Amino acid sequence: MGEYLGEFMGTMVLVVLGIGLSASVNLKNAYAKGADWLYICFGWGLAVMFGVYVAGAFGAEGHLNPAVTLSFAAFHLFAKTKVVGYLIAQFLGAFLGAVVIAIHYYPHFQATKTEEEGNHAGIFGTGPKVPGKKSWNFISELIATFFFVYVLLNLGEFTVGLKPLIVGMVITSVGLALGSTTGYALNPARDFSPRLAYAILPIPNKGEAHMDYAWVPILGPIAGAFLACFVHALF
Repeated sequence: MGEYLGEFMGTMVLVVLGIGLSASVNLKNAYAKGADWLYICFGWGLAVMFGVYVAGAFGAEGHLNPAVTLSFAAFHLFAKTKVVGYLIAQFLGAFLGAVVIAIHYYPHFQATKTEEEGNHAGIFGTGPKVPGKKSWNFISELIATFFFVYVLLNLGEFTVGLKPLIVGMVITSVGLALGSTTGYALNPARDFSPRLAYAILPIPNKGEAHMDYAWVPILGPIAGAFLACFVHALF
């Protein structure tokens, strides 16, 4: 149970610190309103780093990501018996993290009236910069996740020592290089659970959750992670 609790807590930390910065960038009356892409990528790198540290402290693998868990298990890098528990922990941790942000920024959601002003699903989930190109968005998520997971595979046990810092740096690098097409979900739990929270929570003035797009940041990262594991296995 310690591992599952670690995945739950680590994913919650990742989402709180990650979508928290998204809220800070987008909502009115927030100090970071309008901050640039470097701020966002660097902040997400820190969010993942601290999530991995927390998960590792509980003895978990620090996946925090169903795409990593599923692909590692499929290629015999992770025990299949733990997959369901890890997935449940990741999706629930991400949902609770989104609830925390909805509460923390509640007055700012009240002050931000429309999607154009910044109260939109992009705070909680990802979205394409060029809409109407879901097949290309899927490919973008696949490519970004491939390179993220391929680096992870070459790090070894990435919860020890300074390796979580390296994982965070990889997230920042992938975001800067490949993330500006779709917002680089890389992680089905990080996207779907907060998106679902945005859809069902009584958040003031909220816009559409764009659930029709949700399959892209679910299947794209899973496909990219599987491809990374396949290439790693070949060489």
